[in-house]
Amino acid sequence: MSRMYKKHGSAFKCKVAIDAIKEKKTIAELCQEYSVAASQISAWKKQLEQAGSKIFESKQGNDHKAEIDRLHRVIGQLAAERDFLDCVFKR
Repeated sequence: MSRMYKKHGSAFKCKVAIDAIKEKKTIAELCQEYSVAASQISAWKKQLEQAGSKIFESKQGNDHKAEIDRLHRVIGQLAAERDFLDCVFKR
């Protein structure tokens, strides 16, 4: 007989992992409530604890975006100056 595996979405996994981290209920109670194996809840909890800090790293991306925008402006300015000088000295 083959086993039927459930596919859980990321929102569900996050909710279960957060409940496990809060420790207001035991893992056994969470297993009953969500119909998920204890080992699976422990794995999701561990993943959230390890990768949770990445949620707050998005601010660094904004710094890179600002730097890229500034460099694009400089490139545009240099290209305009080059084109102007080409026109002036070709006459």
